[in-house]
Amino acid sequence: MGRKDRERFQRNRDSDPNYVGYRGSDTVTVHAPSPETKMETVVCSACSRKRNVASDSLPDDISTFVCLSCQSSAA
Repeated sequence: MGRKDRERFQRNRDSDPNYVGYRGSDTVTVHAPSPETKMETVVCSACSRKRNVASDSLPDDISTFVCLSCQSSAA
């Protein structure tokens, strides 16, 4: 990172303490779940990888769960 980039980052950081920098146009910011949200480890039915998912967003039949990565590649 060059000097001008560091200075621009610092100016943006000074004006907004939550600024984390430019992450690209395709980047999606995911906020951490609230402490009262229960997380469950579930295996994706498409790629067979374990994923931590909020229990309130799981389908009724957990064996049909498809992770976000597989959902976006199928679209």
